[in-house]
Amino acid sequence: MVARVIAVDPFDIVVFGATGDLAARKLIPALFHRDEAGQIPPEARIVGASRRKVSSGEFRDLAREWLKTHVAADERTEGAVDRFLARLSYVAVDGDGDAGWSDLATALADQPDRIRVFYLATGPDLFGPICAGIGRHGLNTPNARVVVEKPIGKSLESATAVNDAIGAVFPEERVYRIDHYLGKETVQNLMALRFANALFEPLWNNAHIDHVQITVAETLGVEGRAGYYDTAGALRDMVQNHMLQLLCLVAMEPPTSLAADAVRDEKLKVLKTLVPITPQSAQELTVRGQYRAGASAGGPVKGYLEELGQPSSRTETFVALKAEIANWRWAGVPFYLRSGKRLASRVSEIVVAFRPIPHSVFDGAAGPIDANRLVIRLQPDEGVRLWLMIKDPGPGGMRLAHVPLDMSFASVFNVRNPDAYERLLMDVVRGNQTLFMRRDEVEAAWTWIDPILDAWGASTEPPKPYTSGTWGPSAAIALIERNGRTWHEDEGA
Repeated sequence: MVARVIAVDPFDIVVFGATGDLAARKLIPALFHRDEAGQIPPEARIVGASRRKVSSGEFRDLAREWLKTHVAADERTEGAVDRFLARLSYVAVDGDGDAGWSDLATALADQPDRIRVFYLATGPDLFGPICAGIGRHGLNTPNARVVVEKPIGKSLESATAVNDAIGAVFPEERVYRIDHYLGKETVQNLMALRFANALFEPLWNNAHIDHVQITVAETLGVEGRAGYYDTAGALRDMVQNHMLQLLCLVAMEPPTSLAADAVRDEKLKVLKTLVPITPQSAQELTVRGQYRAGASAGGPVKGYLEELGQPSSRTETFVALKAEIANWRWAGVPFYLRSGKRLASRVSEIVVAFRPIPHSVFDGAAGPIDANRLVIRLQPDEGVRLWLMIKDPGPGGMRLAHVPLDMSFASVFNVRNPDAYERLLMDVVRGNQTLFMRRDEVEAAWTWIDPILDAWGASTEPPKPYTSGTWGPSAAIALIERNGRTWHEDEGA
């Protein structure tokens, strides 16, 4: 099967922070793949911008090295690379000052009516100043739009201030708050599974679903991000954005259409119906941990404090929590979320655990009957597994086995699975905001997260230690097992 490629309109994209890690690992390779696939029209231009003083030629040389590192050799040819690099130019711009802005304005001046995408691959402290610079120098044309990365603030108050600064220049319909998890193929297939199949939606409620688990686990530590990470932690870095967005897609009511605001209206309703976690309930409903020295597939690894280079820190590298939604569909169904670094394996998945059958007609010799589970794997090996009970083949009576109906997107469709950034960048050009967060979503998420942060801040108890290469502190196991449930861990996935 060949994926259908629909070309977008001509555009100029300006990447602020163009010499940084995000541009190197994700943005430049994503744009290359879309160009190589024929989706980017010949006249489109890519302009790098940052404080670093390099020429356009030097920037192209950097980009060539990034493509060698981050794009597989069999997915690039010299001709395709050369064609792509010819689109690139560079302007040194001080995002927090006035230097270079007139040069950027000159570079864009010959196409004032073209779609302009300003991608802010910078720290959130520069979102406001860069937007102000765009407005001050007349670059905010009617076809201009801005893309901002998370984190958007560190609390509701700071997120509101960042959103105010962006909104002073760009109206909400031209602001794209990117969450790359929403661009993953499997996440979008969650909507297809729910709303395009008669099989699931009638069962998608508390009468048939026992609980939901969302896990985002990494085997890596904080690596070179220790300084940033110690000011954020797992709750801000993963739960407030990625994981709450996944929860919303699982729990939202069917939208009237897939129009951007129809989808985002339903996600907002979920965020507003999350039962608040108070200082009194935080100890029972949340667990925070911090990894210690241990081992990974590559051998011994340092603990968080060693990587940080400090004797102590109360920043969590692991979080698990139990969330509940106070509405008719989900009353009584717990949502268990966990995320952490230096865990036993790298996996991001959603597990929808259905209720057990009400009565078994099989005798004890048939074996135990496990409840059905729908496992939606985001990474690695994106795909969907539906765990069912079937008869174990062979003579000798009825023996039951718990096995998956397995769909791996790579094997079923036999196409390269595009990176999330490829899809999201093209959606920005198209003006499609469905997979991007609206301001009220961001602020509703912070409204729910802030009391948890406050409760942790007021507690004298430090994060619970866990050994690198495990599934986190034992308290996270107790969190789910006290209600007779267990964390889903592979089952051969």
